[in-house]
Amino acid sequence: MKNQSVKNNIDWITVIIYTALVVLGWMNIYSADITADSNYIFDITQNYGKQLVFIGCNIVLVFLILSIDAKIYERFASVFFGASLFFLAGLFVAGKVVAGQRCWYAIGSFTIQPSEFAKAATALALAKYLSDSQVNLKNFNHQLIGLLIIALPILLILPQPDPGSALIFTMFILVLNREGLPSWYLWSGFLAIILFLMALLIKPQYVVLITFLGVAIHYLKSRQIHRNIIASAVVFIMMIGFALSVDYVFENVFKQHHRDRFNVLFGREVDMAGVGYNTNQSKIAIGSGGWLGKGYLEGTQTKGNFVPEQHTDYIFTTVGEEWGFVGSTVMILLYVGLLLRILYLAENQKTKFSRIYGYGVASVLFTHFAVNISMVIGIFPTIGVPLPFLSYGGSSLWAFTILLFIFVKMDANKVNEW
Repeated sequence: MKNQSVKNNIDWITVIIYTALVVLGWMNIYSADITADSNYIFDITQNYGKQLVFIGCNIVLVFLILSIDAKIYERFASVFFGASLFFLAGLFVAGKVVAGQRCWYAIGSFTIQPSEFAKAATALALAKYLSDSQVNLKNFNHQLIGLLIIALPILLILPQPDPGSALIFTMFILVLNREGLPSWYLWSGFLAIILFLMALLIKPQYVVLITFLGVAIHYLKSRQIHRNIIASAVVFIMMIGFALSVDYVFENVFKQHHRDRFNVLFGREVDMAGVGYNTNQSKIAIGSGGWLGKGYLEGTQTKGNFVPEQHTDYIFTTVGEEWGFVGSTVMILLYVGLLLRILYLAENQKTKFSRIYGYGVASVLFTHFAVNISMVIGIFPTIGVPLPFLSYGGSSLWAFTILLFIFVKMDANKVNEW
């Protein structure tokens, strides 16, 4: 059977939503960066001018990705993953330090962040491994290898230090869970987060009491065949040990700026001129937009440069101030629509590799979207996670485009799959 042309099978809904987000992203970068001295939109000395160059290169990148045989991505997944680990490790030797983080390679005045591209490589590697017919995630050794694929980039990213990027990689566990990883892994992760927050917010004796009650209720509600008082006691001891170690880790392992961000989040410190400045100004800017916003290019907080890093991690504040609640809701719905579309397409793939990769794409984009918005509105610590397709930056724009359009290519090629 002759191969059908994939160009007629591209999912245009995905492409249209993607294009809308990129265009809206540039419009908000322009608004956040324009000054009275700005001359024209192609001024590459300004961030909005540079972003136009990145978008132009992005168009070429999209055509390149779509022109490559879809099977290449599966065949060379391990090579891509190995290369991404190599470039992450190389940062410790040749990386450029910016704001205390060694996350970038510098090429003249241009910088590139390899951790952004490693997300697509990790998604490919995970899909390659899990699509092997011999792999069964009920088997502990297979679970270990899957978790190791996720852990390797994290172990190279954390010392940079870049906890924001490391957090994104942990969400690949959602892909493992979708493919059969026992659910207790996921629940253990959620439980650890809850215990961590409880240990920071309330007194240790209350943590012990709540934990004991939780374990006791679970034991009593378990069916007789599953009751094991020794196992329950071990779980209780492990949970208490973890909870009681939180204070030590918080005070001795976390850096001061990490502690400051958590303290601001929990209301322990109200330093509006210091560590709490970004979040406070962000909330003021978004709140000032009201229902319909102040109008495009009319944001007083934006024009006054009150919100630091507004063209990058805090780009959503421009949306909130100038487009208001309605505009912000439309933007959020675009992201939700894109995520739902990716999940729908993933479920309709003919190959296991493509389906798993699609879920990897959705996991990365969802985590970036959820963490960034939560960070900007003050319900999550500031950890430097860009908003996909909206935030300024060549590395993030190109990396997200590569991540998404590899899947678009796979989906378009499914007409040739048996």
